[in-house]
Amino acid sequence: MALIEKLVYYFQFPFVRYALITGLLIALCSSLLGVTLVLKRFSFIGDGLSHVAFGAAAVASVLKLSNQMFLILPVTVLSAILLLRAGQNARIKGDAAIAMISVSAMAFGYFVMSVFGSSPNLSGDVCSTLFGSTSILTLTKGEVWLCVGLSSLIIVAFILGYNRIFNVTFDETFARAAGVRTGDSNLMIAITIALIIVLGMNLVGSLLISALVVFPSLSAMRLFKSFRSVTVFSAVLSVFCTLIGLLVSILAGTPVGCTIVGAEGFGFLICSFIGRKA
Repeated sequence: MALIEKLVYYFQFPFVRYALITGLLIALCSSLLGVTLVLKRFSFIGDGLSHVAFGAAAVASVLKLSNQMFLILPVTVLSAILLLRAGQNARIKGDAAIAMISVSAMAFGYFVMSVFGSSPNLSGDVCSTLFGSTSILTLTKGEVWLCVGLSSLIIVAFILGYNRIFNVTFDETFARAAGVRTGDSNLMIAITIALIIVLGMNLVGSLLISALVVFPSLSAMRLFKSFRSVTVFSAVLSVFCTLIGLLVSILAGTPVGCTIVGAEGFGFLICSFIGRKA
């Protein structure tokens, strides 16, 4: 009863409700394309784009932009398109392109914050951006509505492009031979992932965002075999683990991002155990 009363007390504050709404939407969107990225062995694109987003966030903070999203979003989307094009280059493989862009963006971001930043707490700002310690609890109503809009766009794009995503995921060569415009499908996937990364930075930070993409998919694959079943269960599990992580973080005062990732990891262990026993 004491825990319930504590939760009721905290939910009286708007920033807690904003964090819950935004967190669940981000978790849902992150899990939708996670299955595709895992099956295509392109999971690390989340890391690469999150590092790019960190660099853009560093520049936005130095420029003292009132809404950093207007810089972070286009830079991350353009980087996703660049990664897609570079991954198709015979001289630069996909994993090498991701490593090259992500490391450069991370180094550039920290350099900019160190040299041009005016914040007296540089280490705290970097930690918050990397691990999402407090940003999810400082959202404004405008940022919440922006998250709702982008999340709705991602969900609609996934539903409308489901068949194309399915074809590209399992046999891109056959899909191309069958007349499917695989280039457009891959471009849609890259842009959607970029949007997810930008949204997820507020929840778990730029270093931990890959967990929201990968963990639910791997967990679902331990229990189900069909693409649709894996995708649906991945979404449900991601939302549930994020909810548990947020509630534990509120009650125990633990870092939001790390707690959510811990819940995702625990969910993976449970699914792995059940999958072995089945």
